[in-house]
Amino acid sequence: MDINAFTQKSQEAIHGARESAVRHNHQYAEPEHLFDALLGQTDGIVYPLLQKLGVNPSTIRTSLTRALAAFPKVFGDTEVTMSPALLKVLEQSESERTALKDQYTSVEHLIIALAESSTEAGTLLRDAGVTKEAILAALAEVRGSQRVTSQNPEDTFAPLEKYGRDLVKLAAAGKLDPVIGRDDEIRRVIQVLSRRTKNNPVLIGEPGVGKTAIAEGLAQRIVDGDVPEGLKNKKIIGLDLGAMVAGAKYRGEFEERLQAVLNEIKAAEGSIITFIDEMHTIVGAGSAEGSMDASNMLKPMLARGELRM
Repeated sequence: MDINAFTQKSQEAIHGARESAVRHNHQYAEPEHLFDALLGQTDGIVYPLLQKLGVNPSTIRTSLTRALAAFPKVFGDTEVTMSPALLKVLEQSESERTALKDQYTSVEHLIIALAESSTEAGTLLRDAGVTKEAILAALAEVRGSQRVTSQNPEDTFAPLEKYGRDLVKLAAAGKLDPVIGRDDEIRRVIQVLSRRTKNNPVLIGEPGVGKTAIAEGLAQRIVDGDVPEGLKNKKIIGLDLGAMVAGAKYRGEFEERLQAVLNEIKAAEGSIITFIDEMHTIVGAGSAEGSMDASNMLKPMLARGELRM
């Protein structure tokens, strides 16, 4: 088993399994300890997956705690080692990685391997309705068309939810202020967006004159159905470039996040209109020595008409 073939979160879970065994005074790190460590990753993919399947993580963790309490305890200075059952689960997770055509063994592969195992953790998952088929279906919603191609794949899962906000959804929920006037500008934006190519309107004006309000007014019109047929049921996603750049310490991380966003927009086949507030921020955003900035990554899709902005 090559630990470097596992993602960062998976490695943390494997180390966490050992720590869980030590904490419970158990001699071996079992699959149940691995499951305990995975449930402890509240910022990972396990919680969203379980919630998609209608499972309460707190409830299943309570059942797991009871199962761990029944394990025999060993007191004294003993070294915790991996049990054969845990090694088998890790081997199975690598097989799941191959089946999903991923480059690294990620947390979702570990969960599938646990659900397929004949262990106490596997029984708990199956009793809660968490089967391999259910996980794969939920996984398609959580990570979309993304593949695990790096050791931090969570940055590219559900990128539009993470790095953008849906103005149409906000308008439908009544969370946007009403736009008074600006009918001519909104109508002109609709005309440009309705073109097949060169369909990217740019709003230019002094600060505070209501450029963002025009985008919000368009979102409200989509909710009201007061738009041409070609714009009905479209989403307007306001991208947050600051969130994309934040935490991107290494060269290529920003590009990976932005590419994940662009891939999801492309997969939506025209149903998403992108909105970038303060457009000048895309020039130089994420650029470092030897890397591309956001504007250069957007150009090809804009030229082909695959991206409406």
